[in-house]
Amino acid sequence: MSFVRGIELYELIILSQLMLQPAHGYRIASIINDMIGPYARVSNGRLYPLLSKLEKAGLIAAYTEAPVGQQSDRQLRAYQITEVGRKRFHELMMDTTSNPGEYQKIFLQKVATFEFLKPSERLRLIDHYINYCQAHVMHLTAEADDLVQRSPEWGPDWGPARLKAVLNVMQHMVDQWQLELDWAKSLREKELARIESSNSAIHEDPKKSYTQTEDNYSPEGD
Repeated sequence: MSFVRGIELYELIILSQLMLQPAHGYRIASIINDMIGPYARVSNGRLYPLLSKLEKAGLIAAYTEAPVGQQSDRQLRAYQITEVGRKRFHELMMDTTSNPGEYQKIFLQKVATFEFLKPSERLRLIDHYINYCQAHVMHLTAEADDLVQRSPEWGPDWGPARLKAVLNVMQHMVDQWQLELDWAKSLREKELARIESSNSAIHEDPKKSYTQTEDNYSPEGD
């Protein structure tokens, strides 16, 4: 199944929200706008056609319910995720090749719903994002060095002042990606620490069953 290029971010946010609980359209819109704001906004004219597409594709199911705490004949239209939608959610979460230019925004949404992934899957995504950040740092650094070498050939318009201004912007971008890289590495450290802590708990309390497998990593038996 394919959607219009650029829609994947909204699709991921919608399915992520419905993985947590059913929601009305206005609540979905509010969550999307909270996450992508303050200036980027999703309009009803864009959201509801997308919800309709997801429903027709069998990823979500719509139902009606009465407003909570109100006596009214008006029925609210709400949405819940289907089993097919859960599979699509997982597919979107593990996809690291679509929309590489927008992947930073997409990864931030993925981190918010890491709880629905296996430990190995979370590490796979984190490791990919570390490489993604490193690639940006190395590319910008190499391009800045190349710019210094080649700019004298570009004529008088590329004087010292212009070169300095461009290099300043590029260094700012490097610094931003370095911060992103440091954050991704901290995510990896926390994930490894959580796995180690769970494994240690198994050895310390063998009577308590921890299913630290690929299917379930929650404690059992409490």
